[in-house]
Amino acid sequence: MTAVPMVPLQPEDPALQAIFAEVRGRGIEVPDLYRVMGNSPAMLRAWIDFAWPLRLNARTPRAIRELLILRGAQVGAVAYEWAHHVPMALAAGVPQAKIDAIAGWRDSSLFSDEERAVLRLAEEVTRGPGASPECLAALAPHFDHAGIVELTLTASFYVCVGRFLVSMRLALEPDYQQYTLPAGSAG
Repeated sequence: MTAVPMVPLQPEDPALQAIFAEVRGRGIEVPDLYRVMGNSPAMLRAWIDFAWPLRLNARTPRAIRELLILRGAQVGAVAYEWAHHVPMALAAGVPQAKIDAIAGWRDSSLFSDEERAVLRLAEEVTRGPGASPECLAALAPHFDHAGIVELTLTASFYVCVGRFLVSMRLALEPDYQQYTLPAGSAG
């Protein structure tokens, strides 16, 4: 049971109706995360206005950002975040073998230097307090300043996502239960 009730999929509030229609208009089922956040339509609106550009308008490759998000979900032990982003990573072209190897990225030959720098960023930002100067320096050969900002914002935002998901006690929707967070992957 969630910490606060989920709003109905067909809400009475006109602002929330419009938000849910926008989500559906993009071909997305309204996730339970949005139904919990729907208790505060203004905050859900602000969330979407920040989250969607990070996901859809960033210049850094989507596959790189999905690896970042997945490693952050592992480190933060956020099953909901992991389950929702595995299909997104696959759709962005991340091979299943890489997804399976994320927890052991340091010992895997599957990851490029660019991906290793991003996975390190995910770990440092998720564990806190933030990315070290050495971590940011490792990104510099692969990304310009805008890319480093995008990746660091993405890693930071998904720490917020994870904390909210865990605090609100969101369980996985049935369609996502096949994407289980690997045991012992927080490493």
